[in-house]
Amino acid sequence: MAVSTDAPVRPAKPAPAVSRRRSPDSLAGTLAKIVLLGLVDAFAVYVLMALFLNEEWVVFAVAAAVTLVINWIYLRRGGLPAKYLAPGVLFLLVFQVFVVVYSGYVAFTNYGDGHNSTKEDAVAAISLTAQQRVPDSPAYAVSVLEQDSELFLLVTDPDGQVQLGGAEMPLEEVTDAQTNSSGKATGVEGYETLAFNDLLNRQTEILALKVPFSEDLDDGTLATADGSNAYVYKPVLVYDEEADTFTNSETGTVYRDGGEGSFVSDTGERLATGWKIDVGFENFQRAVTDPELRGPLLSVIGWTFTFAVASVALCFGLGLFLAITFNHPTLRGKKIYRVLMIMPYAFPAFLAGLVWSGMLNQEFGFINGTFFGGASIPWLNDPWLAKASVLLVNTWLGFPYMFLVCTGALQSLPEEVNEAARMDGAGAWRIFRSIKLPLLLVSTAPLLISTFAFNFNNFNVIFMLTGGGPRFPGTSQDIGATDLLITVVYKVAFGQGTGRDYGLASALAILIFIIVAVISAVSFRQTKSLEEVNS
Repeated sequence: MAVSTDAPVRPAKPAPAVSRRRSPDSLAGTLAKIVLLGLVDAFAVYVLMALFLNEEWVVFAVAAAVTLVINWIYLRRGGLPAKYLAPGVLFLLVFQVFVVVYSGYVAFTNYGDGHNSTKEDAVAAISLTAQQRVPDSPAYAVSVLEQDSELFLLVTDPDGQVQLGGAEMPLEEVTDAQTNSSGKATGVEGYETLAFNDLLNRQTEILALKVPFSEDLDDGTLATADGSNAYVYKPVLVYDEEADTFTNSETGTVYRDGGEGSFVSDTGERLATGWKIDVGFENFQRAVTDPELRGPLLSVIGWTFTFAVASVALCFGLGLFLAITFNHPTLRGKKIYRVLMIMPYAFPAFLAGLVWSGMLNQEFGFINGTFFGGASIPWLNDPWLAKASVLLVNTWLGFPYMFLVCTGALQSLPEEVNEAARMDGAGAWRIFRSIKLPLLLVSTAPLLISTFAFNFNNFNVIFMLTGGGPRFPGTSQDIGATDLLITVVYKVAFGQGTGRDYGLASALAILIFIIVAVISAVSFRQTKSLEEVNS
């Protein structure tokens, strides 16, 4: 019997349906890409023009390079991973890397009050602020005008000539001004003339308005006190561009560039307005050599470590204790108790600080009045009591988080291990110490490290509860017994007592970063060892 050798014919598979989903290279995708990229490029061009006009060449070059790279990524074919990663990397560079690098740069400058711009700006500011009224100055009839929220003076001089000028615009002749019956100019097209009530409401702005006669501030300025008559003011300090000095026209005192971002006289007198310069490690040296800063800063560093370690220990200990207590299998109403336990966690920390500050008030606080019979206990005014109060409030705020973490960790532990330990005769304490706690530490150690870093920079509780006080005696710095490094940085940076000093604040911020980074690295290494031991 002949056997057929022909293979069976299989039905052909239907061709796969063409997906109707629009690919990125379709017409709609291309148009969307062009529109979005056009918006990004428009914004980039605006930023580049501003940087070019301000002569910020380094930032201009970086911004231009980033714009070109973004266009190259999204206009070329392929490179899909780069198209998805580019936005995230860009935001990381702008909001993380740039901020850290710029803060590091500021730490090596004298940037702060009186030293926040260039030398040219400082010269202009000194010339503008050192103005005194010329004794025999004639009165100039003026009207106060406004355009785009800026104030201008419309001036009619004694000869009848009309001029217009502002703080950034020297006086220029005007030919089409409206005048009243006495010949005083009262308005110009495109500008709004302020009425009498407006002059009263904006008197502070009007008093601060000084209109220069020309680009050279030594020619004097016009200023008005009532919005009706202005008088000539000339600088007491005259700047000599060739010699790079200021000379007091009344006393003859000469102020020279002292090399530290300020004009200084031979007797050491320093003009208030300076400029930003690089000072190297001066800010770091000042932190350890300035007698008014060194002692308080060492105390603050010691208290910062104590506060962070004690806060972690207290919050973790209390949270673990409550988690074990309310995790008992026979306990009734566990859900209600757990809800009550986490209520402080839902309370805003800054608001809690204010509430506890009132409760711990020495004179009329709830704590003294209710629990101590109206005794005058200085909870927030005594250094040691203030530290104890801060730890108490921070524990109240922080233990619910640890309670939640430990509750979840306890519920994830295998019950078979506990049963085996009981069969071997181990008691509850031995099971906790030898089994539960090591396993808990493996899962909670990273959280304990992050909690330490958080409490190392716990600004809200300190600032809202005590403001860093009580203040250390014998120092002009606004630094107190409960200040952490982060609150000291805030006070130094934002002028709490001695003016803004961003350079010193950035140096202290770098110190915080180094401390937290080193401790975190060491702690994570120990955590890895703990995982290997318990694995």
